[in-house]
Parts: sequence; C-alpha cells; structure tokens
Amino acid sequence: MSQKKIKLKANVSSENPAAVKPVLERIIAANGSIKATADGFEVTAELKGESAKDLNRTLLSELRRAEKKTRLRSEWTVDGTTEKYFDYVLKQTRKAV
Repeated sequence: MSQKKIKLKANVSSENPAAVKPVLERIIAANGSIKATADGFEVTAELKGESAKDLNRTLLSELRRAEKKTRLRSEWTVDGTTEKYFDYVLKQTRKAV
C-alpha cells in the first residue's frame, strides 16, 4: 500500500500530561501543532501513513507507553473521508464536507 497524507485533529487527555508531551512533540511537532488545554493537549497535524486506523493505533500506543491512563479522541481525514476514533475504537465514518 502507498503512503497517504492524512490530516489529524485530536484531543489528548492524560493523568500525567508532562509524560506524554515529549512523545507528542517527537511525533507531531514537525508536521503540526500542539496546544495545551486544561486536561491535556489539542493536536492538529498532517501525517503520512497507510491508513487512519494504523496511524491512530501507533499514536495511542506510543502515548500509553509514556502514561497508561491516556485518552485519545481523534478525527483522521483522508481522500474525502473522516474517521472518528475514541482510543482504539472507530466510532464514526463520514464523507468530509
């Protein structure tokens, strides 16, 4: 499969934001932005990967290695389709407007 550019909008919340921030900076910093919020971070980025599902799984796994109690609410947009995830679970798929 080929690498696609996939847009990410996500909210990351954690019991220890200081532990997950370096992981976010390593993965996201060059390709997007990270904004601190009251309970974690708001992330926007454009990443390359084979699918939104794979990128979501990789991102959450990396974050949970740093802090087990980390939650990821994400929207991944590729080829006119947006997939919404809560942690590892796909909750909704819709055509992008």
